Amino acid sequence: MGKRNEKNGKSYVKCLRCRECKREYEIAPIHICDVCFGPLEVEYEYERIKLTKSMLKSRKPNMWRYRELLPIDGDPVVYDVGFTPLFRAKNLEKYFGCKEIWIKNDGVNFPTLSFKDRVVAIAVKKAKEFGFNAVACASTGNLANSVSAIASIYGMKAFIFIPYDLEPTKILASSIYGVEVIGIKGSYDDVNRLCAEIAEKYKIAFVNINIRPFYSEGSKSYGFEIAEQLSFKLPDHIVVPMAGGSLITKIWKAFQEFKTIGLLKEVDTKMYGAQPEGCAPIVNAVKKGLAIFTPVKEPKTIAKSLAIGNPPDGYYAAKVIRESGGWAECPSDQEIISAIKILAEKEGIFTETAGGVTFGAFIRLLESGKISKSDSVLISLTGNGLKTQEALAEYIPPIKIIEPYVERFEEAFKNDLAKFKQ
Repeated sequence: MGKRNEKNGKSYVKCLRCRECKREYEIAPIHICDVCFGPLEVEYEYERIKLTKSMLKSRKPNMWRYRELLPIDGDPVVYDVGFTPLFRAKNLEKYFGCKEIWIKNDGVNFPTLSFKDRVVAIAVKKAKEFGFNAVACASTGNLANSVSAIASIYGMKAFIFIPYDLEPTKILASSIYGVEVIGIKGSYDDVNRLCAEIAEKYKIAFVNINIRPFYSEGSKSYGFEIAEQLSFKLPDHIVVPMAGGSLITKIWKAFQEFKTIGLLKEVDTKMYGAQPEGCAPIVNAVKKGLAIFTPVKEPKTIAKSLAIGNPPDGYYAAKVIRESGGWAECPSDQEIISAIKILAEKEGIFTETAGGVTFGAFIRLLESGKISKSDSVLISLTGNGLKTQEALAEYIPPIKIIEPYVERFEEAFKNDLAKFKQ
């Protein structure tokens, strides 16, 4: 069923398949099964994929090194996406008394400093393949920035729908690209509902609605990179932020695909989901042992990028957590701020509020014993702190202001300077 492009590389996509009833569909800009209304997912011809470790070593350091397992035809336009740093956080290991802590930092991704660049690079490419001339999204911030930037690279019209009270920095970081930014008086769920109605009426590629099956596949590259950068041996635990719930499911799918084609011997890691206390429908379901989550009608958290009260992949995120033997946590706003500061002070990483949620959840998991200090753990950071500075302003002490004289400097820091005297 999938298209082939012999000149610029093959697509191994087989079809779209319903996650629930398993009905198969031709490759098209659709996302819901017309029989059971379940979500559609991309299926590949795994038996035809011959991807080896030696092949990967010869490829450029970007997400397209895994193109056999990504749903695009031909060559991508936006190349330098992905293969972000994964490193051993030795200062944190010492601080917490842990054996092994790894950090995967998508806060330095191209072009807009978040993991959303991965999914949008796929989505806009597919929109172009399907013949769309305009793209759009419902967003809590990072997706808006990424769609704005990548649509401009493709020369496509873009409509960006956001909650009107989003962080000013993120609004600016979308508007600068000359796209149409529309603030909606309501929550993200109100924004998403409106976008679904518009997508039904106009030929516009909404990356996280009618292009969603392809869009979400971009998140797998994050999981592929974790496996490859850790020499194809997964850590004991992986902590992942959850907004719509897609990322954690696609990291898990990436591991399963690597096992299917022989790049991983086994998938023996536990997956942990992180949401802010003020909007934690998936976490609450996991903790209560429920298969179905209860939507949060009025999210209240500084982590606006994770404030999705009715996450479209919430059911599947909870399922992955249970299947892997993991757990979920939801730090408070104060814990989120504290986590951001610890990361900055100990490892020199300025993460956004979503990263504070993930790291704050890790701290809770460590303190509760869900994660042992003797195990290896990977913390997923998905965005840059420069995007959410407003949330931190009142928690950072004011700078010391002095006149330009050595004496004034000595007066201000007399208790510190003794140890530095020559």
